[in-house]
Amino acid sequence: MKRFVALAIGMVALAAMPAFAHKTYSHQKYFQHYEGTKTCLQCHKMQAETFFHSLHYQWEGPAPKIINSHGMKLGKLNTINDFCTNPKANWIGLVRNSRGEVLSKGCSQCHAGFGKMPSETMTKGQLENIDCLICHASGYRRDLYKNPDGSVAWKPILWKNQVGLDSVAKRISLPKRTMCLRCHAGSGGGPNFKRGDLEYTLTDCDSNFDVHMAKNGNDMQCIDCHAGKNHDIPGSGTDIAGDGESTATVACNNEDCHGNAPHEAEILNIHAKRVYCTVCHIPDFAKHDATDMDRDWSKPVYHAKQDKYSPTIKFEKDVKPVYAWYNGTTWEQLPKTPVKFLPDGSVGLMVPQGSRKDPKSKIYAFKLHRATLPVLKGKNWLIPIVVEKFFADGNINKAVVNAAKDFYGIDNAKYKWVRTERWMGVFHEVQPAKNALKCLDCHGPNGRMNWKALGYDGDPMLAMVHKSLKASH
Repeated sequence: MKRFVALAIGMVALAAMPAFAHKTYSHQKYFQHYEGTKTCLQCHKMQAETFFHSLHYQWEGPAPKIINSHGMKLGKLNTINDFCTNPKANWIGLVRNSRGEVLSKGCSQCHAGFGKMPSETMTKGQLENIDCLICHASGYRRDLYKNPDGSVAWKPILWKNQVGLDSVAKRISLPKRTMCLRCHAGSGGGPNFKRGDLEYTLTDCDSNFDVHMAKNGNDMQCIDCHAGKNHDIPGSGTDIAGDGESTATVACNNEDCHGNAPHEAEILNIHAKRVYCTVCHIPDFAKHDATDMDRDWSKPVYHAKQDKYSPTIKFEKDVKPVYAWYNGTTWEQLPKTPVKFLPDGSVGLMVPQGSRKDPKSKIYAFKLHRATLPVLKGKNWLIPIVVEKFFADGNINKAVVNAAKDFYGIDNAKYKWVRTERWMGVFHEVQPAKNALKCLDCHGPNGRMNWKALGYDGDPMLAMVHKSLKASH
C-alpha cells in the first residue's frame, strides 16, 4: 500500500511539472537536409552574392586608408606580412612530418570557403564554395578531407553523419563571439599569436579582462561594434590593407558609443581630444595567452616533440603597448616596390601616419611586431615564404626561393635578410575605469611614454608645471 501511495504521489508530481522545452532554432523548419551551400542558396542567393564580393571572402578590397595604395585593391592575397607571409603558395593541403602527423592544412583554414581560392568572377561554383555555417552555425566544425580524385577540401566533420549535420546546420544565428574568434584569435599560427588583443578567453570572460565582452559586463558580441551591411564589415585597424566598401567607422567616440566627452573630469576629456581611449583603458594585452612579438624566419628551430620546424619566435605575456600618433592612415610596404628603410635601419611593413602637429592625429596604443624577412637582391623587393612545407623540412632557403618563383616568377632568387616592424593597433581587452592608467603611469618618473618619440622635448605635464611656476614668480 505504501509503495502504491508513493508511486501515485510521484506520478502527480511529474504531471504537475512543465513539459521539457526543446530548444528551437530559426532554420529548423526551412529545410530537411543540409546538402552544402546550395541548400542556403535556395533562399539566400543575394546574401551569398554580397558575401562573395566582401573582404572576408575576396581577401582583397579597396584600401583608401593606405596612403600609397594609389587606388589598388589590397589584402592578404596580394601583399606580404610577417606572420605567414602570403597565402597563395600556402593555400590548402595536408603537410605531414616524418611521423605522418599533420602539421598544417593551409591558410584557407581561416577562409570562409570550402577550399577554392576566391576569384574575381562570380560563378555558381564560387557561390557554392562559400561556407555559410563557419560564421552562422553554433557548434559547427570542419576539417580537411581528401576527395576521390586526390584533391582536398574543407568539409563539416559530420559530413558522413546526415542527422548530426542537419542538426548543426539548423542552428543558424548572427555571428557570435565564438564564431568570429575561430579565425581571428587563432591567426598567425596559434592562440593569440598574431593580434595580441584577441584571445579565445573573450568568448567567456569577466569585466576585468574585457569590459565590453564580459558576460558580467556588457556581454557584447563582435557585431555590436563591427555591424556592417551586406557583409561589408567596418573596422580595419591600423595594419589591415583592405578596408571594404563601407564608410562606417568603429570608434570609441562615436555618438552611439561614448562620444567625445565621456568623463566627468574635464581634464580627462581634454586628454581624450589628443589621446585615444585605448591608451588609458588597455594598459596591457596578451593577458591569458602569450603573443608573438618577434618572428625571425632566417633562424629555423626544430621542435622534437612535434617533429616540426618553425621560425625563431619570441613570445610575451602582459605586454605594455607602445605609443605613436595616428591620423587614421597607414603607409604599407607593398610587393614589387623597393623596401623603404626607417631611421633605425628596419623596414616598416605597416607604419601609422600622423604627428603631434597634425590636428587629425591622436596618440594610439600599438603592438609593435618585429620580424626578419627575405628581400630580393638587386630589386630590393620583399619575398614571401612557402611556410607550409618549411614546417616539415626546415629548408628555409627552398621556402624563400620557391616563393620568389610563385609570387614573382623569378628563378633561383638571390636574397638577403632584413629586420621589419609592423605597428598593430590594440583595441580589445578594454579595462573598466578602475583599472585604467593613472596620471603618473604616463607622467611619473618612470612613465611609459617616450615623449621625445612623440615629438615633445620632455614630459609636457612637467613643462606646464614649470611654466606655471615661472608665471607665478
